[in-house]
Amino acid sequence: MTTESNFARDPEFRGLLSRQPDVDLTRAALELARDSYPDLDFQPTLDWIAARADQLRPLVLRSSSEREALSLVAQSLSIEYQITGSHAAYAEADGSFLHRIIDKRRGIPISLSVLYMAVCQGVGIDLTGVASPMHFLTRVESPAGPLFLDAFAGRRILTLEETVEWLTGLTTMPTHVIVRLLEPTDTRTIITRMLTNLKVLFARQENWSAAWPVQQRLVALGPGRYADRRDLALIALKSDHPGMAVRLLEPLLKTCPDDERELLQSQLEVAKKQLHRWN
Repeated sequence: MTTESNFARDPEFRGLLSRQPDVDLTRAALELARDSYPDLDFQPTLDWIAARADQLRPLVLRSSSEREALSLVAQSLSIEYQITGSHAAYAEADGSFLHRIIDKRRGIPISLSVLYMAVCQGVGIDLTGVASPMHFLTRVESPAGPLFLDAFAGRRILTLEETVEWLTGLTTMPTHVIVRLLEPTDTRTIITRMLTNLKVLFARQENWSAAWPVQQRLVALGPGRYADRRDLALIALKSDHPGMAVRLLEPLLKTCPDDERELLQSQLEVAKKQLHRWN
């Protein structure tokens, strides 16, 4: 079972578990990347972000509006450093990891947004994440109303009305629901969404050893979510942790929905057989 001791190297993730208000999103994202890159040194990524902020700060300080300041950051990252969205990034875990986004210059919306937020923080722009449906965005407040930056599209900056119109066409969701989903979100929600993206990707690739630490983190963040505990048990079996699978499946069978009982019982039997062979 997952406990805080599973994340001894991850002070920011432990901060999320204890609901601390000052968790560093950039470092938390790098902690996720370290699951796939165990020897990852955070400092080169943090230094790169700090260098971009140092480079942009004089320009941002001279800007005449929030839109201009945000545009300067977007232009630097997407044109000068050629870091933009790529549909190919959806098919690889590197599209979610900040250090690999910097190296490969491509990523998916949420991780690109985290990178933009980190640079903006360094120049004094309060850019926040927005857990909008289907496409993660960032948001900054201006006297004329909120502005939304689509980091995946590079320099695309939209007003509230433009963003609502775009997402309405993209999702067919009612306008009032979209408006509510465009409010700033918190670090816990961002990290959970990043983990969910990785889980879906690794499951599609049947890379269960990589999915295992991802699912452990999801269960730690939401221990009361039955679906996450069920998936942890199934991934434990697929990633050669039959003992853990048995320990997880037995209590699940007492509370699972009737339509899942046969599946979980069969997986429990498989796990016990594997455990017996190993012993």
